[in-house]
Amino acid sequence: MHVNKLTNKRGLTIITLTTGMKLLRSRAYETVYKQSIEALRQNETNPLPFFLLGVLASDTGNTVKALEFFAKATEHAPKNVRYQTYHANTLMALGDHNQAKARADIAATIGTNDALLSDMIGVIYSRTEHHNLAIPFFEQAVKKNPKWAKFHFNLGASAEFIGDFAKAKSAYTNTLSINPKFYLAWFSLVALEKQTSGNNHLEKLKTLFNELTVNGAVDTTDSHLLLGHTIAKTLEDLGEYEDSFDWLKKAKSTKRKQIQYNRQAMAKVFDAAKTTITLDMLDKHSDADKFSNAAPIFIVGLPRTGTTLVDRILSSHPRVHSAGELTVFSKLIKAASALPIDTQLDCDTFLKTNQINLSDIGKNYIATTQTLMQGADHLIDKMPFNFLYAGLIHRALPNARIIVLRRGAMDSCLSNYRQLFASHNNNHDYAFDLEDTAIFYNEFDGLMSHWRKNIPPNRFMEIAYEDIIHDQKNQTRKLLSFCELEWDESCMRFHENTSPTATASSVQVRQPLYSGSIGRWKKYGHKLDALRAELGKTAQ
Repeated sequence: MHVNKLTNKRGLTIITLTTGMKLLRSRAYETVYKQSIEALRQNETNPLPFFLLGVLASDTGNTVKALEFFAKATEHAPKNVRYQTYHANTLMALGDHNQAKARADIAATIGTNDALLSDMIGVIYSRTEHHNLAIPFFEQAVKKNPKWAKFHFNLGASAEFIGDFAKAKSAYTNTLSINPKFYLAWFSLVALEKQTSGNNHLEKLKTLFNELTVNGAVDTTDSHLLLGHTIAKTLEDLGEYEDSFDWLKKAKSTKRKQIQYNRQAMAKVFDAAKTTITLDMLDKHSDADKFSNAAPIFIVGLPRTGTTLVDRILSSHPRVHSAGELTVFSKLIKAASALPIDTQLDCDTFLKTNQINLSDIGKNYIATTQTLMQGADHLIDKMPFNFLYAGLIHRALPNARIIVLRRGAMDSCLSNYRQLFASHNNNHDYAFDLEDTAIFYNEFDGLMSHWRKNIPPNRFMEIAYEDIIHDQKNQTRKLLSFCELEWDESCMRFHENTSPTATASSVQVRQPLYSGSIGRWKKYGHKLDALRAELGKTAQ
């Protein structure tokens, strides 16, 4: 039985769950630590002090230690939903999605009437791409505490990812009715549907944007980004393209200065990536272990160039399952190279790979992703930035298929510049400036040329977004043939695919193909002259 209260030998209360959590919220960490240690002296198998020490460690940034404490708590009280939920949440924070989902399943089976715990379970399910499982928990959180805006927003996000746009719109609207300054909810709401002259929030959004400048002492960079992008999207929908571009520039300028993007450093990353494979290197590694003939499908390319579209086409095949955008491969490379396991782009990631056993990397990748296949013959890993790892992927997984999306340079750069990317790593720092984006594109183009020359054509394939739009059937046949998959008509009806998609294309991929985004750059007129000049011969 779970113990919520611990007493010393004299029967006096040392610490309880309620008082412990209250102390943690007030950052009285030393008190919590002392009382928890004293409690463990009294009973070393009691779960409560382990749990409180886990929260303390998590709050102070020691996630690995937090995991140890939560593991102890769940070991001694396996039927406690709070301990299981925090354990799962910490596994998620450390990138162990498989175990996080397994722990969330345990918590879900136990059940809870607590709004916060329900929301936490929902978040774990959503971040492991199980949005259908997440939604009931978000709905329960909203029911238990309807005045908490974040609960409504989380419900809206998962509803959007499974294609329930009506529920998503309602949830985002509820979020904003509670907190009109929940800027991410404004961004998400406007992204759901095309804005019209009779249905838009332009004036409200501009008012909110202007209010951000009132207090100059507060860093509002991210708020400017969210609102500026939302206004720009609205103006573009209304056909005011040049004004839309000006708002994008206004939204991004402060962030560009803040991050201090270094073009030369990024160029060195591309150069380092090229060292990971050559034809001579393939000859030396011709005995690479093809351990189980495993043939995952990697869909890569610049963001916003059709990677999600190809993912949906191929995952509509009954023998293929998409695991979404995985960071597994890059993390295995970094771990084997004794580098920090993060998603930052750096030269050492590639320069140190001559010291590691890539066959082991391949085996570990297959072992790690096995549970994600859900009975399919082939797994799709749709992490766009794996384009930097294509050489290593081929050497580690000789049977893997690597599909690279290509798109016209002008549209590619504009699409990246228009997109508001997550800011938790440096992968997309180029996209805060249009000329930086052009230089990044040219580096990408040069790297693809290197892969084309050094990875066998039956393992590396480039496909143009425009060709898919204009010649869907033949390009679909080409994709299936490359992956050694038989024809299946469902691939032509990819927009009927009901599986979740947690990408910026979550709305578009549930519609049949359309050509409206091809040549979009032409609508911006002279605003893109500098982009065209910077791209040089690759501009089209």
